[in-house]
Amino acid sequence: MNDATTSDNSTRTDSITTGAGGRFDGRTAIVTGASRGIGLAIARRLVDDGARVAITARKPEALAEAVAELGPERAMAIAGNAADPQHQQQVVQQVIDTWGSLDFLVNNTGINPAYGPLMDIDLEVARKIFDVNVVAALAWVQHAHRAWMREHGGAIVNVASVAGLRPAPGIAMYGTSKAAVVHLTEELAFELGPDIRVNAVAPAVVKTRFATALYEGREEKVAARYPLKRLGVPDDIGSVVAFLLSDDAGWMTGQTLTIDGGVLLNGGA
Repeated sequence: MNDATTSDNSTRTDSITTGAGGRFDGRTAIVTGASRGIGLAIARRLVDDGARVAITARKPEALAEAVAELGPERAMAIAGNAADPQHQQQVVQQVIDTWGSLDFLVNNTGINPAYGPLMDIDLEVARKIFDVNVVAALAWVQHAHRAWMREHGGAIVNVASVAGLRPAPGIAMYGTSKAAVVHLTEELAFELGPDIRVNAVAPAVVKTRFATALYEGREEKVAARYPLKRLGVPDDIGSVVAFLLSDDAGWMTGQTLTIDGGVLLNGGA
């Protein structure tokens, strides 16, 4: 059940305004890893729909530029390491202290510092991938739950990947971590219902700096495998995340929506 209804399915009188530009009026969100790319596009869509959004990333300069784009009256930036427990707690508390609630959480931060077969990966690197992509996502949910959502409800979206749905040669440990994110989403949805919904998105190749190595210099060839004949752009993901957070997805939880231009129909990216 979403955060606009009570556990007995009666409609709350403070239900958010529906319609473009206002469906998230009065709501607040945290989007991690949001100084650029998919995270920034998600934050932009939430702001466009009326939300106030706190964005996180490592680099203060990039965050400042993102807030300038989003509008300082609707967005705040808090720099730090997404896997740092103190940073997680600080962000959650600052959002509640500043805006009075924490209605939405989007776990977007992800890393992929290794390329190659699993037999060659440094195990410390493998642990780091899981720490940032999986354990930190759970930690953010724990902080949000304890500080606000346990008493007030909310909605959460985790950003997974099609690499977590099919074998992903070359980025196998990243894909394994994203498969864990998909399952984590299901477990959290089961535990946290009915008042907190938890869903995920699984994008294919999206044209961001993070994914450049997957298409640079051969975009047309890569896109040819996609039935829609193009790669994704960050706004393709932002719109679906906003849907999952909204009342329009109020009877959805534990789901992973694939956003892939149809490439899995053709056997994968």
